Amino acid sequence: MVKAQLLGKLMSEHAYLIIRCLLAVVFFYAGATKIMNTEGFATVISGYGLLPDSLVSLSAIVLPVAEILIATALVWDLKGSLFLYSVLLLVFMGVLVHGINMGLDVDCGCFAPGDAEGEAYHSLREALFRDLFLFSGCVYLYWLRGAKDYRPRSIFAFISKK
Repeated sequence: MVKAQLLGKLMSEHAYLIIRCLLAVVFFYAGATKIMNTEGFATVISGYGLLPDSLVSLSAIVLPVAEILIATALVWDLKGSLFLYSVLLLVFMGVLVHGINMGLDVDCGCFAPGDAEGEAYHSLREALFRDLFLFSGCVYLYWLRGAKDYRPRSIFAFISKK
């Protein structure tokens, strides 16, 4: 009986909301701290050597804005937000794997350079494991959608309710 109650709670709409909000908080915080220091973030991006110099500054602005927008959309459970969150996480994990394989000693770029969280998670491997954990939250949300038939809202339905 206790197992059934626990399983019921883990599959409830409350769990679905809480996990979405927790994932959103991470992206919102990461985006907000990076947007406050786009020059520092551009330096972190260039440290990976994946983008031409002409795209580094633009990326240092676009990525944090995207994180903030995706986080906001995920809280409201808008269609495509979980997909975009998952894709961006996969991109971030790919960049981290690249950095690990190249033996780079760079800030992960997960949070603003010089940020306390950024200092705490300086290791690329730790950042990769954290992103894998976040990705597992995405997988769980997708599983809940299938198991409980939770459906995200379209942006149009969201706007029309206002």
